Amino acid sequence: MGKELLLEIGTEEIPAAFLPRAMADMEELIRKALDGERVKYGPVTTMATPRRLVLHVEDVAETQEDQVIEKIGPTRKAAFDKDGNPTRAAEGFARGQGMDLREIEIIATDKGEYLRARKRIAGGDVAAMLPALLARFILAIPFKKAMRWSDLEIRFARPIHWLLALYGGEVIPVRIETIEAGNASRGHRFMSPAPFAVSDFRDYLDKARKAWVIVDPEERKRIIQDEARRSAATVNGRPLIADDLLETVAFLVEYPTAVCGAFDPEYLELPREVLTTTMMSHQKYFPVVNDAGRLLPHFVAINNTPVRDPAVVTRGNEKVIRARLSDARFFFEEDQKISLDRRFEDLRKVVYHSLLGTSHEKVLRFRKLAALIVGRIDPALAAAVDRAAVLAKADLDTQMVGEFSELQGVMGREYALLAGEDPLIAKAIHEHYLPLAAGGELPESDIGAIVGIADKMDTIVGFFGVNLIPSGTADPYALRRQALGIINIILAKGYPLRLAELTAASIDILRDKLKRPEEDVARDVLDFFRTRFENQLIAQGHAYDVVDAALAIDASDLVEASRKIEALEAFRNHADFQPLVTACKRVANILKDFRHGETRPTLFREDAERELYRVFQEARERAAALLDERRYEAALTEMARLRAPVDAFFDAVMVMAKEDEIRFNRLSLLEEIAALFRRVADFSKLVTDF
Repeated sequence: MGKELLLEIGTEEIPAAFLPRAMADMEELIRKALDGERVKYGPVTTMATPRRLVLHVEDVAETQEDQVIEKIGPTRKAAFDKDGNPTRAAEGFARGQGMDLREIEIIATDKGEYLRARKRIAGGDVAAMLPALLARFILAIPFKKAMRWSDLEIRFARPIHWLLALYGGEVIPVRIETIEAGNASRGHRFMSPAPFAVSDFRDYLDKARKAWVIVDPEERKRIIQDEARRSAATVNGRPLIADDLLETVAFLVEYPTAVCGAFDPEYLELPREVLTTTMMSHQKYFPVVNDAGRLLPHFVAINNTPVRDPAVVTRGNEKVIRARLSDARFFFEEDQKISLDRRFEDLRKVVYHSLLGTSHEKVLRFRKLAALIVGRIDPALAAAVDRAAVLAKADLDTQMVGEFSELQGVMGREYALLAGEDPLIAKAIHEHYLPLAAGGELPESDIGAIVGIADKMDTIVGFFGVNLIPSGTADPYALRRQALGIINIILAKGYPLRLAELTAASIDILRDKLKRPEEDVARDVLDFFRTRFENQLIAQGHAYDVVDAALAIDASDLVEASRKIEALEAFRNHADFQPLVTACKRVANILKDFRHGETRPTLFREDAERELYRVFQEARERAAALLDERRYEAALTEMARLRAPVDAFFDAVMVMAKEDEIRFNRLSLLEEIAALFRRVADFSKLVTDF
């Protein structure tokens, strides 16, 4: 059994958005650090509140594991002369390893006999190495933004005020500049700010709770949910609890309590999203709904301290929400005084990006692209798509979206409905922004989907065209999300759209904005899409080699590529799969750099090549018809008939015949067979067991 390691980093309030990632990073970092030092350990737990980051590791060994170091030296021949006496090479090798020559071993390898030095280094005392390890660990925790304070050189998310570090109950003398670790933590800033000594993790959690700090964020979430339900029940409602808001609130407080407030029922006349955005995004309140899910004129606010007089706290929150909702109603009423068509024209004054022009120019661009797309999908929707495209960004000029940017699209929909626009067009205005996040809701209507694809494609091609391309984790314009949005919309709708054609059309529309050669933009955009598509397919559980094989032939038609991948994975269970793939790889190797001509049956000399040609003609006719019908699995089953005659061909026929005409003819036959398989995938990329 090892000893318990407990570390608490006490800070000023760290932004709630930083904490979940910090917890995950802390676990990863400590595992790497202990593994790197050959220290065995048990379960790792990380926790956080706004004012503290906590690490707990069970069963940390007291001694590092011993290390065995092996070093290969000179050959035996070089190490000893003909009389068996050690040479200077042998003596120098032993001396360099700090060993006596008698301790050096001779080992046999595939390349002959060599000298080997093998020594065991005893593991060191873990307690002695922990101070430096934990100091490095603390400063290695990454944050989106870090700061310096006082006259210290270190950087952290927020200033560090104290460190608690215990190993087996004993203080670890961790020191970071002027900050020294001890055995004391601190309670709630307002309820119990005094320090308190702790002996172990359980003692720490118990005493923190008594000092008004719930250290475990999962426990705080449960308390928040229970408190919110209790408070909402006082007005015969239930809280609308979104996971992202619950997590945010849990990392805003150390000791959650709740109050239920009210607002004037007349505000319920505002669009639902206006109310929920005001409460959830801006005030971090939980809206209250009835059993039917309709909003009630109430909210639940979570406090960071026990409430002595709930009425006073409730009135304060009500005053804040009343002001916010009053502003929202004013914006809502004022916005309706200007038509959406006028707002579309006013987008000429709104800069989309300095290199890509105004929002008005952007709308005109993706309006053209949407017209091309709808022509491929459903020309009957052309007028509706055009109208939705024109109005798609009109709400960007409204006061409501200026104040609540999360409501772009939502307000466009609401204002369009109030202006008497077709409800399908109003719906599309909102839908064209979807999905808002990875795995998020997709557009339901074709109108919204088409406008959304056009808008997103213009964004991606535009930024690639002016050389603002995502790199590493930096993606300031969310181009990865936009690409995945296009991919998932096309797949969900089954649209017969090719990414290469969409990219080319968008490049043509953007031509006067491009800062790079068109061919470079097209190549990079398509590579970008392929990488996103490939990663998504593999994340969904598809075999990497099957994905690679299918996309190597065509990554532009997403729907057909997905169907081919599914067919290949199903065909993998076919008895002929592995031998057929092996044969295809053999064909591919022979055909490298070969430019085929027409196969001439009159030049066949062997029965095996005649039989292969006969079976191929029959299989190609049937398979081609199935491929045209996109019945890929059935086509592969038909193509599998070629496995036996291909094997027989290679066994009986010398492909690389001396006669040029015969050799060329046999290679042409193999190329025709390979071309049939390439209608599905590049079989040379598939992995087999033999």
